[in-house]
Amino acid sequence: MEVRVMTARTVEEAIELALKELDADRDEAEVEILSRGKSGFLGIGGEPARVRVTKIATSEGGSAGAAAVASETVGRILQAAQVNVTRTVRAANDPETGGPIIDLEGEDSGLLIGRRGQTLQALQFLVNLIVRNQYGEGVRVVLDVERYRQRRETSLRDMATKVASRVVQSNRPVALEPMSPADRRIVHTALTDYSGVITESTGMGDDRKVNIIPKPNE
Repeated sequence: MEVRVMTARTVEEAIELALKELDADRDEAEVEILSRGKSGFLGIGGEPARVRVTKIATSEGGSAGAAAVASETVGRILQAAQVNVTRTVRAANDPETGGPIIDLEGEDSGLLIGRRGQTLQALQFLVNLIVRNQYGEGVRVVLDVERYRQRRETSLRDMATKVASRVVQSNRPVALEPMSPADRRIVHTALTDYSGVITESTGMGDDRKVNIIPKPNE
């Protein structure tokens, strides 16, 4: 794969310069932001933005091809919905998620999150249906809006440990509010090694929630 490291006044300008050198479209490149730069004061002390752009191709098989198809699919959906955001392939194949990660940013990005991330989850589900039809069930596309997933995961982990501490102190179980499967998974994982509590999911459908329970004495 061809790679370019590029600097410019802004991240977007650096990406566009790298894409021009690589003769690639946005759907054909994985972008790593090395530095977002800073403007400085009165033009003094500023630093340029710096990115590493790796060319991928829709015609390639495996993860690279899946990333290109996923990005193109997202672009078509957002264009049809008239949502003004830019998309960037953060990773063609992230080892933790098992597939491409695509970042979405722009003035309409808030519209894509929805209540507790439900709109984002629905968009991701639709994109996965389309991509998996071509590349199989082994590929999982992850969409992230303005690093929402990272912020959400940090918030859920902090909340889970605070509630677990309260459960240990009071020796009484606490039922959390209903959550999506992805959010429940984060809570379960966060408390897997937490001493003194166990977790279980109860309820049906949209009312399914995580219970944090005092661990029985062994």
